[in-house]
Amino acid sequence: MTVSVLGSGAFGTALALSLATKTHVTLWARDARHATQMRDDRCNRRRLGDFPFPQTLTVTQSLDQAALPGTLLLAVPLQQLRGFLTSCEGRLRGKTLVACCKGIERGTGLSPHEIIGALVPDATAAVLTGPGFARDIAAGLPTAMTLACGDSETAESLQSDLSTATLRLYRSSDVTGAALGGALKNVVAIACGAAMGAGLGESARAALMTRGNAEMARLAALRGADPATLSGLSGFGDLVLTCTSEQSRNYRFGLSLGQNAEFDPETTVEGAATALAMQATAEAQGLDMPITSAVAGLVEKRLDVAQAMSGLLSRSLKEEIC
Repeated sequence: MTVSVLGSGAFGTALALSLATKTHVTLWARDARHATQMRDDRCNRRRLGDFPFPQTLTVTQSLDQAALPGTLLLAVPLQQLRGFLTSCEGRLRGKTLVACCKGIERGTGLSPHEIIGALVPDATAAVLTGPGFARDIAAGLPTAMTLACGDSETAESLQSDLSTATLRLYRSSDVTGAALGGALKNVVAIACGAAMGAGLGESARAALMTRGNAEMARLAALRGADPATLSGLSGFGDLVLTCTSEQSRNYRFGLSLGQNAEFDPETTVEGAATALAMQATAEAQGLDMPITSAVAGLVEKRLDVAQAMSGLLSRSLKEEIC
């Protein structure tokens, strides 16, 4: 088996490093200068640090070369996925495309596998998601994630091919639920970071995580997913990880909001765009998603953290429904 990872950010590089322990991997970089730096340094110091590349990992800026294998891992940011697929659709036909990005597309409300289905309909779409930080995966630390695919035979094959000695994949047929869990937990992570950054305490974070999880399950049910999927790695597992660690970009972004501090504009924060996309969906569907709406207000600077929390606490008292 050979596989390519398209996208040389931290997560894509980490996956390439893990897979290179068992097979040959091609890592594609959009930027030729970045590709040259990685080939020369034999690491992705710019995005991930000094994790050395083994001889089984090849770096290229040639999409023609990278797209040769039948299985391609798409590690480009979700909001850039449509443009990427449009630019190289011909090279991807008939391939198995594993989306490794998390989020909901603004303007369409689509998850990554749905974007793949719309733009490359004769490809087989899958989603790799769940609680896995890039540095942990690159370091070979034990990590478990979800591999979701609607085709059971492909799912079993991918599970076997993409699992490594330290990266354990559980398969799921609920692609929509897995994708939504990976997307929506980023919104809750921003909320938790904002609460902690503003000094609102651990109890506030616990409340946001729990009620945020309920919002995730409500939306999953509306979109035809199995709400139980949100109790697994791609939902609850990823939620816990990203809401409690500063390795999470979304959590760090929330911290900056709570501290009224600057945040690196070069850092991808998928939860910000997802909050805006999901607020539009919730309003259109009449779905109650107060935490998502509060995060959207923070992102658009219509609210500060005090206003957002006041709005959540002043809502009518109700029975807890998870």
